[in-house]
Amino acid sequence: MVAVSQVRTVCGYCGTGCGLILEVKDNKIIKIRGDKGAPVNKGQTCVKGAFAYTYVHSEERLKSPLIRKAGKLIETTWEEAFSYIAGRLGEIKSNFGPDAISMFACARTTNESNYITQKFMRAAIGSNNIDGCNRT
Repeated sequence: MVAVSQVRTVCGYCGTGCGLILEVKDNKIIKIRGDKGAPVNKGQTCVKGAFAYTYVHSEERLKSPLIRKAGKLIETTWEEAFSYIAGRLGEIKSNFGPDAISMFACARTTNESNYITQKFMRAAIGSNNIDGCNRT
């Protein structure tokens, strides 16, 4: 019989940083509970943090980037995906100007992610077209 191990981690659903304890058996998450020793959440979790973990082992989960070629999504490498994105953004910027590009940031991600998002838009793209769900 395989024992259940406990793994401390940080919830990946938003930027709050709640501490979680994963109960793992046969390399599969079987339960999640809040970490009572975590200063952020003191053992409490939201519904997503506690129950929405089955996606981790889903057969439908994307494991590599996809690029649409001839109308179909085709698996590709990260290098090709980043090159494709950079090329398309460059084309759009050349043909229509930097204000034809916008980016949507998220209040539920980290400050660092939002910082790099706005920095990329302003410095690399040359646009202030940045919006987010936290402006309401």
